[in-house]
Amino acid sequence: MENRVKLYTRKQCPLCDKAKNVLIELQHDWEFVLEEVDIAAEDRLTELYGLMIPVVELNGDELQYGQINKNYLSEAFTSKKVKYKS
Repeated sequence: MENRVKLYTRKQCPLCDKAKNVLIELQHDWEFVLEEVDIAAEDRLTELYGLMIPVVELNGDELQYGQINKNYLSEAFTSKKVKYKS
């Protein structure tokens, strides 16, 4: 199964930009597809994540929101059995 990471974000969000950079760095070591989702595209997403963004989700499971931490995500990827590139 291919691991999918969704980054819920919106325009003009400095924390979202930082989170995207962290995920791009993690892609050098971990095998996953990154999908960026702008919450402004759907009212439901704005209502759900409006105060939480950025939100990082792996295969439907929310991993972290707000301040995104590279080490925390690496540990989460390990526990969720995301394939590490050797």
